[in-house]
Amino acid sequence: MFNYRPLAFVGFAICVASMLFAVLYLERTLYLDPCPLCILDRVVIISMGALFLLAWLIGPKTIFAKINSVCCMLLSMVGIGLASRHIWLQNLPKDQVPECGPDLYFMLDTLPLFETLRKTLTGSGSCADISWEFAGLTIPEQTLILFVLLLILSVILTLRTRKSI
Repeated sequence: MFNYRPLAFVGFAICVASMLFAVLYLERTLYLDPCPLCILDRVVIISMGALFLLAWLIGPKTIFAKINSVCCMLLSMVGIGLASRHIWLQNLPKDQVPECGPDLYFMLDTLPLFETLRKTLTGSGSCADISWEFAGLTIPEQTLILFVLLLILSVILTLRTRKSI
């Protein structure tokens, strides 16, 4: 079976590839602007990428490896929650979609952090728009699949640290 370090590198590579896809293809080629929930998804993916990189560099034989793997699991669950909320917003009837509010950058400049997070998580009309699909899946549905795969990888890494410590 796979060892700890190669699995950690695979997690890092998946996170980097997904960010490159989002920025280079979705933003630069298709000119799609990310909604506030998409930006939060990206923050979670970047954070997970950093943790996978640390796991790859440090290895499985420290207590930090266990903590790191558990943090990856928690972050992937946060990502699953964000993507699920986004999918729920996209599937609301048109008359129940929240109104579009200010963009995330404006809210971060003018509102306290927790108020910005609350407003972002309640969603806006821009989060309900379906702007691109691949294989019948919207961007949040693809992101949900990504977070589930990263959760599985994080669980495997956590189990690998148990055997190594």
